[in-house]
Amino acid sequence: MALYEAFDEDVEVHGRTILAVVDDALSRFSESYRETAYDALAANGIDDPSPDEWYPQQAWLNTFEVLAEELEPHILDRLGEQIPDVAEWPTGISSVEDGLRSIDEAYRRNHRGGDIGSYRFTSTGDRTGEVTCKNPYPCEFDRGLIRAVARRYAPVESFVFVEERGERCRRDGDDACVYTVSW
Repeated sequence: MALYEAFDEDVEVHGRTILAVVDDALSRFSESYRETAYDALAANGIDDPSPDEWYPQQAWLNTFEVLAEELEPHILDRLGEQIPDVAEWPTGISSVEDGLRSIDEAYRRNHRGGDIGSYRFTSTGDRTGEVTCKNPYPCEFDRGLIRAVARRYAPVESFVFVEERGERCRRDGDDACVYTVSW
């Protein structure tokens, strides 16, 4: 699987998600970042996204690719960190484990049609686990997302550490990456 390539051409992203990421998350960094995203969306056929419409995931992934190329890949990590604050997210979560499991539910609320991929959490110890990200989003974005979710639900004294581990990686053409998480 190539980087920034949807698993299925029928997959769509909800407009409210696009707007939340561009207007709320990216604008936290810079208005020019927001403008870069809107220019990339327009170049991919999304001129004026509506919060009530659904848009091709491939166009959204193409926008991520532009952001990585024009603004540096580290912005995707920072953008991933913003997602729990700006996207529609499950409620009633009280632990890191449940928080990391909720990533998949949140993902499913904001994507539809065909093979959208998944996020799977597996506990590996008292305060450790693995998240397998089988989706077409960039590694940096998922790392930031996982870190933000773990931090949100970790005890105050915890140091959250996320590291890409495993034999598979999307950067190498695989369709999944595995991250270890400790808190």
